Amino acid sequence: MNKNFEEPSCNVCNNEFNTFFKKLTPAQIDFLNNNKTCSVVKKGKILYEEGNRISGIFCVNKGILKIYKTGVEGKEQIIKFAKQGDVIGYRSVINGEPACTSVKILEDAVLCHISTPELYHLLRENSEFGIELLQIACKELGEANNYITDIAQKSVRERLAEILLQLKDEFGVNDEGLVNIALTREELANIIGTATESVIRLLSEFKTEGIIELQGRKIKLLDLNKLKKISNVY
Repeated sequence: MNKNFEEPSCNVCNNEFNTFFKKLTPAQIDFLNNNKTCSVVKKGKILYEEGNRISGIFCVNKGILKIYKTGVEGKEQIIKFAKQGDVIGYRSVINGEPACTSVKILEDAVLCHISTPELYHLLRENSEFGIELLQIACKELGEANNYITDIAQKSVRERLAEILLQLKDEFGVNDEGLVNIALTREELANIIGTATESVIRLLSEFKTEGIIELQGRKIKLLDLNKLKKISNVY
């Protein structure tokens, strides 16, 4: 990790990204600022691996991180992506268990680390902060339940359409209309839970139907209504 940069302020992150630290008092924000450690982590690096012990949580000030589990024969199952304002690792820290996922840097990131004792200090001092963290955990549990339902009940074509819409909503688009995250076909397949060949074929179909445009790993969504209809998301 490289630390040749100006550390971000927790106040600025709260204002820009509306993090769950918004429930903290000004004095508690100062405590965070004085006790966190921040670093630049380059694209391609593994932040931590499933089964490792982690010493605290990470806040994403910049960059995109891939959170995944490793299954049979080393095959990845992508759980989610973390971006600016997101916090990762809190489930393992609170449970006192080894990391339940692995994390890889997809785009150069600025990460702030808050140690386990510091997190527990804030949780003991501020019940509203604890409730906010609980609500985020419940939201993630709901998303996991929805994913299980989709895997069981939706076709691969429906799931791909839904994922493309979710990526647009989560990461937005650039001036050219391209979704602001570049994923390999294999990574898309891992999110959906299918073979890479199936994703390649379906992307080609969507392109032929005028629903999307492909520029390398970047995707432009041309017809949102068609994607919503295919995905059965209303």
